[in-house]
Amino acid sequence: MSHFPGDFRRPESAKSRLKDLLLQIDNQLCADCGAPDPKWASANIGVFICLKCSGVHRSLGTHISKVLSITLDEWSDDEIDAMIEVGGNGSANAIYEAFIPDGYTKPGPSASHEERSNFIRSKYELQEFLKPSLRIVSNNSSKSSEEPSYFQEIADSFRSSNSSKKSPQEGMVEFMGLLKVKVIKGTNLAVRDVKTSDPFVTLTLGQQTAKTMVIKSNLNPIWNEELMLSVPLEYGPLKLQVFDHDMILSNDLMGEAEIDLQPMITSAIAFGDAEMLENMQIGKWLKSDDNALIDDSAVVIVDGKVKQEVSLKLQNVESGEVHLELEWIPIDQ
Repeated sequence: MSHFPGDFRRPESAKSRLKDLLLQIDNQLCADCGAPDPKWASANIGVFICLKCSGVHRSLGTHISKVLSITLDEWSDDEIDAMIEVGGNGSANAIYEAFIPDGYTKPGPSASHEERSNFIRSKYELQEFLKPSLRIVSNNSSKSSEEPSYFQEIADSFRSSNSSKKSPQEGMVEFMGLLKVKVIKGTNLAVRDVKTSDPFVTLTLGQQTAKTMVIKSNLNPIWNEELMLSVPLEYGPLKLQVFDHDMILSNDLMGEAEIDLQPMITSAIAFGDAEMLENMQIGKWLKSDDNALIDDSAVVIVDGKVKQEVSLKLQNVESGEVHLELEWIPIDQ
């Protein structure tokens, strides 16, 4: 049974419904630190958050918090329905912060990464501030009138984290920005089945991995799929691998390459706020015998965004190219 007015269910575009929810007063501040004008959300928790808090949410894993950009990502109707069902930051915080100890101070917008991370992990991963009866929910338990169904659904999404042995400090990483990678297409990929392959791409940066959908029976696949990764302060190369999907045996490698992020990130930081600058080239990653570039790759500002088109010749394989577009999103955007 719905606990919300029927006008949320009227036929509207997904973006319009999300915008209406964001306009609610409770949702105009980050649910975790109170920073104004949050541009990100945890779709499965149902809260709007700022970019700095979104980096911590990403480090929790998508089984706890699935982070989406309000403006950059495509939202499904189910994801928006879930946000509306929760009711926004006020309703969610009434659950997740119900038992904050007396004298405990939430982090503010200027809090350090350590303070922010400790609080968010305690709030969502360790569930330290939840009503005790919601911390462990049985699938067979009956729903009482004091605990609406969506409260239990939220608690359910975190039960898997109870088995984790990590402390709040373990694995804590500070992020400097986000990398949006559009995997455009592959060309002349290697055959791994009888006559063709079922390729997909994985991207790995530090401990994070993202992957595209599988395209069946295609050696020249077109993905046009956008993936998002957080960039830590101490970052290395972005590792790209192409695999042939196998339903029975392990996936077969169809080539790999590394992408040097330093030319893009150092150029972006040096030039500052891209939204204030005209379209121009600000840097370049040069082709050499030591990298997989097909051609030199320019770092440019286009319509206030830092972007870089990258074409790679796959390594350790008989043939194949992959074409990408990178976009740098600084931590304060």
